[in-house]
Amino acid sequence: MKIAFDCRYVRTDHHDGISRFSARLVEQLAPIAHAKGDEVVMLISDTGQLNMLPDLPFSKISAPTSPREPFVASQINALHPDIVFSPMQTIGARGRKYKLVLTVHDLIYYSHPTPPRQFTWPIRLLWRLYHTAWWPQKMLLAHSDAVVAVSETTKKLITSNKLTTKPVYVVHNAADESAVNVSADSSVERSKSIVYMGSFMPYKNVETLVKASSLLPDFTLHLLSRISDSDRARLSSLAPGARIEFHNGTSDEEYVRLLSTATALVSASRDEGFGIPLVEAMSLGTPIVVSDIDIFHEIGGEAALFAPADDAQAFADAILSLSDQDTWHRVARKSREQAALFSWKKSATELFDVLVKVSRS
Repeated sequence: MKIAFDCRYVRTDHHDGISRFSARLVEQLAPIAHAKGDEVVMLISDTGQLNMLPDLPFSKISAPTSPREPFVASQINALHPDIVFSPMQTIGARGRKYKLVLTVHDLIYYSHPTPPRQFTWPIRLLWRLYHTAWWPQKMLLAHSDAVVAVSETTKKLITSNKLTTKPVYVVHNAADESAVNVSADSSVERSKSIVYMGSFMPYKNVETLVKASSLLPDFTLHLLSRISDSDRARLSSLAPGARIEFHNGTSDEEYVRLLSTATALVSASRDEGFGIPLVEAMSLGTPIVVSDIDIFHEIGGEAALFAPADDAQAFADAILSLSDQDTWHRVARKSREQAALFSWKKSATELFDVLVKVSRS
């Protein structure tokens, strides 16, 4: 079997979510495929992407944003793959002569249609139009032989909204192994701090975390992501007496340090496709206190502490419960066990099984 892996969404400088998903999966997929006598070739659109990818055979084709994208199958056909995997659902499929597996990461923006603020206004307009109806998504998925969802929660949403008649499989997202290995029962001193990693878009509901921090005078809330002046002023005004540190971006090393010394990672999000920061925290033995939504139950399992998304007092109470050392160590131990369920190697094995099944169908 010759597998073509669409790596055209890999960034050339640093990974975002789709970029990391692509790079880590192809890295782990290749040795699994090679052990079975199968071949993996990466599809790239910029040679700069190779700096972020494993040393594997590759072919350069047009970019996913190119006007040639609807007809990109003609370029891929020339490589004679048996099956193509794309980490997105927008790859052109007209005239393809291979099996095709597409990916759906989440369906968040159908419920929360506000586009990311960094987009230009024409893209923001198209974004809103795209998410006003299901038919564009259905049309894209109809061109596949199978669909991959990154969580059971997303798979259920695909099924309940009848987005495709093709089989839907789960290949879980995962998190990179932390540069620092901190034992849940180690002597590393945990500070009275709570950490939030994520954007400040409305559905992320950071407001609840800020209000909860005002009920925790001994704790500092660390908001790590880049933030606009207006969002910073708005959040600060919600709880003038709260101890909040706006980092406005942080390095990987600083992120690991803050996580590995925090009492907990927190999120009051109303919707998510996955939740990589939860896995990152749990892998370091750091408890998570999160909103009571389906995807967080899938990721956090019995290790997570849950609170209603808009209940600041419930968040504060859950965080305070971790002040008891026996409770903290018990939750930290469960957190490590839960994090071990998610790894790129496991996900690559899941993906390889899907590709074999689809190629034989």
